[in-house]
Amino acid sequence: MTVSRALNDRSNVDKKTKEKIIQKAKSMGYTPNRVAKSLVSRKTQTIGVVIPEITHAFFPEVVRGIEEVTYRSDYQLILTNANEQFEREQHAVNTLRSQQVDGILISSSQTVEDYAFYKEIVNSKTHLVFFDRCIQGIGASCVHVNDRESSELITRHLIEVHQYEKIAHLSGPREVTIGRERYMGYQEALEKSNLTENRDWIVEAGFKEEGGYQAMKKILELPQSDQPRAIVCVNDPVAFGAMEAIKEAGRKIPDDFAITGFSDEIRAPLVEVPLTTVHQPAYEVGRRAAEKLLKLIDGESEQPEDIEITATIQIRKSCGC
Repeated sequence: MTVSRALNDRSNVDKKTKEKIIQKAKSMGYTPNRVAKSLVSRKTQTIGVVIPEITHAFFPEVVRGIEEVTYRSDYQLILTNANEQFEREQHAVNTLRSQQVDGILISSSQTVEDYAFYKEIVNSKTHLVFFDRCIQGIGASCVHVNDRESSELITRHLIEVHQYEKIAHLSGPREVTIGRERYMGYQEALEKSNLTENRDWIVEAGFKEEGGYQAMKKILELPQSDQPRAIVCVNDPVAFGAMEAIKEAGRKIPDDFAITGFSDEIRAPLVEVPLTTVHQPAYEVGRRAAEKLLKLIDGESEQPEDIEITATIQIRKSCGC
């Protein structure tokens, strides 16, 4: 009993005795049996994290924020990648639940259409917090940036500072919150400036570079007189793909097309024409999501919350500044 108390850092063991026990345990190569411990505490001290893709620099930074919080509370992370496929996302969540993780942090994939899967999980009392890409109205908390407001702000910058009137949007899927909210922000900026939305300039690009490249190719296929003057992209990878298509076509940024992104990933200031974008505080998103989940696990917070973090505009050369 004394050994157990010492190894669990209990206060009712003499300090010198505790030091001797810990030193002896180290010399014997002893490591605690987490499985046995979980049977007593009813906690596995593990948290599952499901991200939609690993290549977008935003998500590793979010995970860094999560890990900083969970490490201090002695939790281990199990990280899974859904690769933008809902089937893989379901499999990952079910696997994490079967491993008895204490909670799950998730950013949903772009192919989620039926929310019944997550409603069942929330109803089962599994501790669940969404981040960045949220599923709302099912009783789960979410941590995200002010997507709509930020998209409106960066679009207004193109209109008010540079006097662009012909502005396209390479959008994300509308069934995903960030795709829908950023498109609505773009729309609101046009409406407030009395500009008409041109359906030929709204092209769904997904969230990856290839999608941005293909979407921009469609814009470039329009007669030059009908082409937009500026491009608002749903995220930075889509903007990078669009920039490549513009370069291949022999056109110039920002002389022929001004372009903006969203997330401010590490490549944004390093590309040939530095990218004007919305800076998402990814680390802060991860930190706040982890803090909310730990409160749920500890029974400190039962009410679902919508936690919004303010993003900022990062002005660079690609918009014409």
